[in-house]
Amino acid sequence: MGYLDLLGPSRTQSTGFTQNLMLSRAVPAIYERWWRPALGRVAKGALGPGMDGELAEARSLLALRPGIKVLDLACGTGNFTRPFARMVGPDGLAVGIDVSETMLARAVRDTQYTGAANAAYVRGDAVELPFRDGSFDAVCCFAALHLFADPMRSLDRITAVLAPRGAVAVFTSARMRSAPMRAIGSVAGRRSGMRVFGEDEIVDALRERGFIGIRRRLAGLTQFVGGRLAE
Repeated sequence: MGYLDLLGPSRTQSTGFTQNLMLSRAVPAIYERWWRPALGRVAKGALGPGMDGELAEARSLLALRPGIKVLDLACGTGNFTRPFARMVGPDGLAVGIDVSETMLARAVRDTQYTGAANAAYVRGDAVELPFRDGSFDAVCCFAALHLFADPMRSLDRITAVLAPRGAVAVFTSARMRSAPMRAIGSVAGRRSGMRVFGEDEIVDALRERGFIGIRRRLAGLTQFVGGRLAE
């Protein structure tokens, strides 16, 4: 098992310090056990969900069930792709796509270890998704949209690759309501290369693209947003 590389030797253009780390060799080694849980806890706050809670949130927003096809966008080391593969069962398919070769190498290794035969990985552009329209029943994009060079274009492509009534789940940044916290978030965003989305920016963007039944949950400096594409 390996991953399909659609980018080849072309150099990935990073959006800033945070994405540089994701493209490195060091972070994938500690990503699932230390890096992602620790950063998530800081961003989500003391009352926000842990990693198991995030997975439960994704499963609920996406209505994952046996036999469907789910795309894990910016999948990293496959920490969500693997459980998605279990949830959709042997008749379903979980595809993880990421730009980082080091992340994908770790994802492939760990997936081989767990024996998830219905999981596949692609190295490709998360903004210009390289899939046919209507290919997936669900798309998950957790902890990544705020790092994309053009997040709204990515939402366009997410919408395109979803089948009618397909579901999307996004976990990303959220601007706080208080002026001091908004200022802190803006400074942190500029230094890290992370975009901080406005209070209703993602909800409005999904609604404009034809999503209905939109749900949002705020957690510290983050938000979980999901909806279903109208037929």
